[in-house]
Amino acid sequence: MADLKYQSGFGNEFATEAVAGALPRGQNSPQEAPLGLYTEQYSGTAFTAPRAVNRRTWCYRIRPSVTHKPFEEISAGAIRSGPFIEVPTPPNQLRWDPLPIPDKPVDFVDGIVTMGGNGDAAMQTGVAIHLYAANSPMRDRFFYDADGELLIVPQLGRLLIYTELGILQVAPGEICVLPRGLKFRVDLPADAARGYLCENYGAPFRLPDLGPIGANGLANARDFLAPVAAFEDREGSFRVIAKFLGRLWSAGIDHSPLDVVAWHGNLAPYKYDLATFNCINTVGFDHPDPSIFTVLTAPGPVAGTANVDFVIFPPRWLVAEHTFRPPWFHRNVMNEFMGLIAGQYDAKAEGFLPGGASLHNCMSGHGPDAETYERASRAELQPQKLDATLAFMFETQLVVRPTKFAMETRILQHEYYECWQGLKKNFRS
Repeated sequence: MADLKYQSGFGNEFATEAVAGALPRGQNSPQEAPLGLYTEQYSGTAFTAPRAVNRRTWCYRIRPSVTHKPFEEISAGAIRSGPFIEVPTPPNQLRWDPLPIPDKPVDFVDGIVTMGGNGDAAMQTGVAIHLYAANSPMRDRFFYDADGELLIVPQLGRLLIYTELGILQVAPGEICVLPRGLKFRVDLPADAARGYLCENYGAPFRLPDLGPIGANGLANARDFLAPVAAFEDREGSFRVIAKFLGRLWSAGIDHSPLDVVAWHGNLAPYKYDLATFNCINTVGFDHPDPSIFTVLTAPGPVAGTANVDFVIFPPRWLVAEHTFRPPWFHRNVMNEFMGLIAGQYDAKAEGFLPGGASLHNCMSGHGPDAETYERASRAELQPQKLDATLAFMFETQLVVRPTKFAMETRILQHEYYECWQGLKKNFRS
């Protein structure tokens, strides 16, 4: 929608009002808020968190969040949460075809299918990794996730996300992050939508430190966009769906909870266009580590070891000399869940499809398939533009344990291992 408005910057202290005079002047919480509104603080970190990482927003709303009926548990469908212990976790390399678009009306929340995860929502560590496929808008029900913040990566179809703090439109090639506990509903401007969802139980996503890269590499704060205030003043029969300690709960409410007329603070949803990522690459030799493509990181308790990193593999120039340019064969202590938004991933000749996914867990060997290896080993090393492609990775410190669905679904590629079986012995003594 062309009339949507955004504010620029990552983690900024914003102030925005949908109606003039709705924001108080000079005091966060006056005795009586302007225009007969209620004051409510929305906190995303502990009150005593250091200033640099403290996240909170003051909301001025038509009714406070407490005005709903009691929650009752409902079916979680295909959504699962940590601890992930449904089935044994194999050390095998795993890969899946895209999730089919439903053949009956399914909205965003009902279209979520959990593929795996780690940690425990109650302990605020680890992640859950989901796919979504939907073909119906959320009209009279709303959702919030008390277990973690949500990183949404669309692959097919745009999402129009109405939140308490404003409206975000997110298309394939963009991402958005919805903070823990934020209420929202999702509309579909197109007929259907599909994509990936990382539910981060741990510390909130932030920009990675740049170190020797300097001031201007990777994602720049000014390219992150937060919405301006926009509100719904609707009354009727609505439902609020909450994800709390891994279960889904539903409560009745007689008005839209998206009724924040004005807000100021630094806890807000945001979107980012992956095309603005300033890709840093090698010009000498060897394939750079994927960490050089990190867009966002959620730090873990050990410095330099993330609860989860969000990494992309965007269009870029390959110019390294006298070296193998695709990813080398490797095993590593981190755990990699990959998805493909568009095009073809440079380490796979076939089988890894847009909307599909792969999982290579701790110390599970992986790398280019046989066809890619043979081609790259003999390629003439001229400057090459890797174009029309966009892949990503959720890289996490803990083993990603697949769900029962992930191990039994018909979209699991049981023949995935075969892509390496053609790697022949070339040793010459």
